[in-house]
Amino acid sequence: MKIIKPITNWLETRACAPAYSGWVLAGTAICFFGAAINTMAGWLYVISGVSFALLGVAAFLPPRSLRGLSIRRLPIQPVSAGDELTVELEICNQLQQPVSLLQVEDILPFVLGKPIQQAIETIPSQGSYRWIYYQPTQRRSVYRWHTVELATGAPLGLFWCRRQRECAAIAIVYPTVLPLATCPLVDEMGQEVSKKGDPRGRPLQTATAGLVRSLRPYRLGDPTRLIHWRSSARYGELRVRELEMITGGQEIIIALDSAVNWEEQNFEQAVITAASLYFYAQRQQMPVQLWTSLTGLIKGKHVVLETLAAATVLEDANTKVPETYPLIWLTQNPLSLSSLPQGSRWLLWQNISSPPEQVIINWDYPGIILQSDQALQTQLQKTLR
Repeated sequence: MKIIKPITNWLETRACAPAYSGWVLAGTAICFFGAAINTMAGWLYVISGVSFALLGVAAFLPPRSLRGLSIRRLPIQPVSAGDELTVELEICNQLQQPVSLLQVEDILPFVLGKPIQQAIETIPSQGSYRWIYYQPTQRRSVYRWHTVELATGAPLGLFWCRRQRECAAIAIVYPTVLPLATCPLVDEMGQEVSKKGDPRGRPLQTATAGLVRSLRPYRLGDPTRLIHWRSSARYGELRVRELEMITGGQEIIIALDSAVNWEEQNFEQAVITAASLYFYAQRQQMPVQLWTSLTGLIKGKHVVLETLAAATVLEDANTKVPETYPLIWLTQNPLSLSSLPQGSRWLLWQNISSPPEQVIINWDYPGIILQSDQALQTQLQKTLR
């Protein structure tokens, strides 16, 4: 069987291979032909001749029917991890006669799922067939595959042939974005600067993320944390604090330490955390950017999500860590905490394989040590230590 299977695959992809019924008919035809030679009976020659003719026609038609088929793949829309990809293919028949009894197989990467098959009864002449299927996803990544396989045994089913078509596909699965209601890690950025006061000697008025410049009426979409309740009660309408960013226009940097080695589970949590913090900061109307060792500083919803979807451990260190901006540093390496810029924060995933006594934390900057046995969303919303 180990020898027969590769031979059968070679015949199916380059010519055509007999199906079980084809082998039976071929054996029967040979037996009738042998009996005809021994008995010189004409009717036996006729039966064997007709059988061989059927085999010849059955071997010629399947490859011919696949020759005029082309495949076009429509773009795959990105989804978040856990959602389903919508994959759409269009099989076009360029022949002057219909093609029937066709099997189409999309060869997915094994990390995404098993190959998906679809049986097509008929495609009319100069017509097309649109095939849509939904592929579930479990983890974020950028998936690529290139091959779609066409197979048929029509019209007699005595021979079977397969042909592959190049049809490139790119499917982007974004990391999960946690719906954070609050996040002290982001909200308290820059508080040390605000406590020092301004150059004129007056203490600065802090408002979570910046200086109170003025009060204005509430507008739809304003963060509720910026509502000034005392003024709202006095004026009889909601009043919102307009802030001047303490960083003087500098943006908060969420930095993923992707140039070092991580445990797989920890790195996946770090990617989810980076995405969640970035979009939380955007909802709070804070200027924010993402940094990875491969891409450097980037911003924008789709750019950030695509970057995090493709992020891997041990990425090339194409850019240096920003030294002039406060960072939210996501790492598994505790030694890297000692070299963070002023005003930074950190999130540390402990290496499970390392003994606890070997993990030394630098407490110069506040941060959170993530525990693997606790919910990630709950930990991101707790007070800094």
